[in-house]
Amino acid sequence: MKEKKTIRQFSEAFKIEKVKMLENKQVTVKQLSKIYNVSGTAIYKWIHRYSTKIEKLERVVLEKESEGAKTLELMKQLANLEQMVGRKQLEIEYLNKLIELSSKELGVDIKKKFASKHLLGIGQKKNDKG
Repeated sequence: MKEKKTIRQFSEAFKIEKVKMLENKQVTVKQLSKIYNVSGTAIYKWIHRYSTKIEKLERVVLEKESEGAKTLELMKQLANLEQMVGRKQLEIEYLNKLIELSSKELGVDIKKKFASKHLLGIGQKKNDKG
């Protein structure tokens, strides 16, 4: 038969009291762990949460220099690609305006004529199916 695992919960007052004992050096984490059969990790969580003397530490993530260089290179590539897209967009707008003005000047819808030939394939007529 398997033994049932009992889940114990300690009150907030209990945890605060034990953290104060740790702060006053009346007991160590290892001793508390043995006495109350609690993991050291749990006790350190209590310390982090309830301690008044111990400063809260901030976690700082440091990148390796090579990672920073890679990030910088990728940012440069992104900027170059964004510039290229911007130039292409300007070119498209210019060509569309040129087509529009040419269509008005010639009296022919160039977009419509070009699109029909382009979609059907050069040399095919609308009625051809092959």
